[in-house]
Amino acid sequence: MIVVTTPTGQIGRQLLDRLLDAPDAGPVRVIVRDPARLTPQARERVEVFQGSHSDPDVLGAACAGADRVFWLVPPTFGADSVDGHFRSFTEPLCQVIEAQDVQRVVAVSTLGRKVAENAGQISASLAMDDEIMATGVHYRALCPPFLMENLLGQAPSIRDGGVFRMAADSAQVLRTCATGDIAAAGARLLLDGSWTGQEDVPLVGPDALTPEGMTEVISEVLGRSVRMEPTGVEDYRRALLSRGASESVAQGMADMARAITEQGFYGAAAPSTPETAPTSFRQWCEEVLKPAVRG
Repeated sequence: MIVVTTPTGQIGRQLLDRLLDAPDAGPVRVIVRDPARLTPQARERVEVFQGSHSDPDVLGAACAGADRVFWLVPPTFGADSVDGHFRSFTEPLCQVIEAQDVQRVVAVSTLGRKVAENAGQISASLAMDDEIMATGVHYRALCPPFLMENLLGQAPSIRDGGVFRMAADSAQVLRTCATGDIAAAGARLLLDGSWTGQEDVPLVGPDALTPEGMTEVISEVLGRSVRMEPTGVEDYRRALLSRGASESVAQGMADMARAITEQGFYGAAAPSTPETAPTSFRQWCEEVLKPAVRG
């Protein structure tokens, strides 16, 4: 029995589709706030537990009799505390692991272990891994760098003004990963009952592009000139506040952007892993960004 959290999110939705397409997946349960957002295929074939996986009762009921869990802490703009938000999800999972028969957990984490410091949401995610691993459960942390899908929120700006903004050094390599590759890696692990122990699974795409290099690829794919405007970390923080982020979330994301630039763990030193993250930035632009920009 597999339990899937965030089954309507960017990663969880793709992972769930892969599980349902697999002939040997067995029974699948999902925890979802709004079951109406599930695809028709999913609604017909999964057992639904409505609510949040931060709710110990909901999580405990969904995991009763389950041996595998896909785990992702959903982001929220309104959290009073970034660390507290991650703990509010992680603590119930650790309790369930210790009380029930969950044997394997596959979680979405990040690059940066033993390197990232004061890195906002990245540090909170790595602390989540440590807490879960302390239970002794068999664990795989899926560790991507910058998600290509982070650019989708700027599709209107790219379409209307030919510009996107990043709180990053325009000339520094920024490693990337497509969410589809994260979903594929997660599904493979959930379908494989043979692995044991606790390990990171790096998911680093094949490119070594700077943000300036990304603009060249985007321009070529869209057939029009696109430019990237670097945003200072403090300007980025203020912009997040203007969009409704809490003080803690805005500061955490600003700290994350600063750490990525200054500490370099999403940079050129991170080797690509084509076996786990084969999607190139150009392929992603063709298949995902281009349709989004064209609407």
